[in-house]
Amino acid sequence: MSVKEQNNQDFNDETGYDESEMSFEDLFESSLQQLVVGEVVRGTVVQVNPDSVVVDVGYKSEGVIPLSEFVEEIKVGDIIDVLLERTENENGLVSLSKEKADRQRIWNALEEGAVIDGRIVSRIKGGLAVDIGVTAFLPGSQVDIRPVRNLDKMLGETYKFKIIKLNKRRGNIVLSRRVLLEDERDSHRADTLGALNEGDVLEGTVKNLTDYGAFIDLGGIDGLLHVTDMSWGRVNHPSDVIAVGEKINVKVLKFDREKQRVSLGLKQVVPDPWLVVAEKYPVGLRVNGKVVSLTDYGAFVELEQGVEGLIHVSEMSWTKRVKHPNKILTVGDEVESVVLAVDTSSRRISLGLKQIEANPWDLIGEKFPIGTIIEGQVKNITDFGIFVGVDEGIDGLVHISDLSWVKRVKHPSELYKKGDTVRAVVLNIDRENERFSLGIKQFSQDPWLSIPKRFAPGTIIRGKVTSVTDFGIFLEVEEGIEGLIHVSEISKEKIDSPKSVAQVGDDLEAVVLSVDTVDRKIALSMKHLADRKEKADVASFLGSDRNATSSFGDLLQGALRDKANSETAE
Repeated sequence: MSVKEQNNQDFNDETGYDESEMSFEDLFESSLQQLVVGEVVRGTVVQVNPDSVVVDVGYKSEGVIPLSEFVEEIKVGDIIDVLLERTENENGLVSLSKEKADRQRIWNALEEGAVIDGRIVSRIKGGLAVDIGVTAFLPGSQVDIRPVRNLDKMLGETYKFKIIKLNKRRGNIVLSRRVLLEDERDSHRADTLGALNEGDVLEGTVKNLTDYGAFIDLGGIDGLLHVTDMSWGRVNHPSDVIAVGEKINVKVLKFDREKQRVSLGLKQVVPDPWLVVAEKYPVGLRVNGKVVSLTDYGAFVELEQGVEGLIHVSEMSWTKRVKHPNKILTVGDEVESVVLAVDTSSRRISLGLKQIEANPWDLIGEKFPIGTIIEGQVKNITDFGIFVGVDEGIDGLVHISDLSWVKRVKHPSELYKKGDTVRAVVLNIDRENERFSLGIKQFSQDPWLSIPKRFAPGTIIRGKVTSVTDFGIFLEVEEGIEGLIHVSEISKEKIDSPKSVAQVGDDLEAVVLSVDTVDRKIALSMKHLADRKEKADVASFLGSDRNATSSFGDLLQGALRDKANSETAE
């Protein structure tokens, strides 16, 4: 039996007609009544051409369907469903469509609320186009529970969707993936809430990050992992520790079942490293670490995950004055340091960088014993003295009082400038306070040691007035050495002010009254000098031929006798 005959037999069986009992006209009319335009009918493939397929649907002529409408392989004899578009076209053939028949079959199977599989094929305005056999629309708001910023990454992916709107007449289908995810989340949430307890260690997925922490999906319920509970060590930002989408194990720290709030900890999953820090890092131990942070006062060094130590700026160099740690270290540097102190209660480890090398102050005393003459450049000038380079990183101070024995130096810049080469004597080394004292005036002998001999009391001296004050006149007796003529020693007569007697720059004579080498003072007197001169004048007046060794009293008495004898003779 041919395929067409078999098809006719199937038709007879289905309709109850017997072809042998019917005329050709009856059969023709019967066939026309069975085929209705727009309906799906069953046909048999009778021929497969390179670009078309011939199908017999029991009509007076076959139908032709483009081969492009067939996704699967087709062969002669296959029974297929086709849509009757026209009973006869201009070529006398029945117009059929395999594609439209498949689409109608799918449409007939669809119903609102049904869950189906679909593949996202393209982005369109407002959402995505999904292939579910026919093209359906997935709004952007229905893609996921949370907004998806990059929809392109979902192209080509297959998901389950729920039909939330269906209009067969207009051919519109609206899908939602979100409602399925919400249902799944609610189901997981109920299971999670029922089994969740404080102290549990659970696996979760990082959903999103904030400046203060991260939200972790535990299965239908989110928990907050605060940044302070991410690591036993320093965390600048949650992104330094975890990433969105990453699966991590966390510990339930607190669970409010009524409010459904969960606080989580990541660092609590592993032991606290500070519990063994004191034993692991004893004082004096050399350790290696990485610089993770710099501040004005020092550098933080990570010794291991969760354990950091501080190198204070004062512990970075024996000799350099480090103004900021970035002058020596940078973030990321691998450094070796020495443990100086450990405070486990405060979680602090003090480290020293300079202790890796020997302290030059331990050797400086041997290298430059007191009395050593050194030569160096003036590195800095201050109000109180000059700093002279002694050794690498070590400067010595020549105090302003040690610049000259006698010169009154108001500021060291009067004598020196930066870069000058000077010679100085080592006076003292204070290792504990890291101070190196030098002297320049010590190259010569203190002139005040000989002042008592050279300016003994009674010595008449001449000098230049250097200053006039309300209490007296300062007289420079030699370079750098001054004496004071107190206001009471200026004259026997009352004066209004020392300024009425002398001016700066005047040359004056005075007699030495006393010398104080401790306070470096010389007391002078113009009044006593005047007395002496007056006595000498009287003696000369009364008789220069008298014995030069006669006392002033003898001279006075002789003068009085001569005057009396003269009056008697008259």
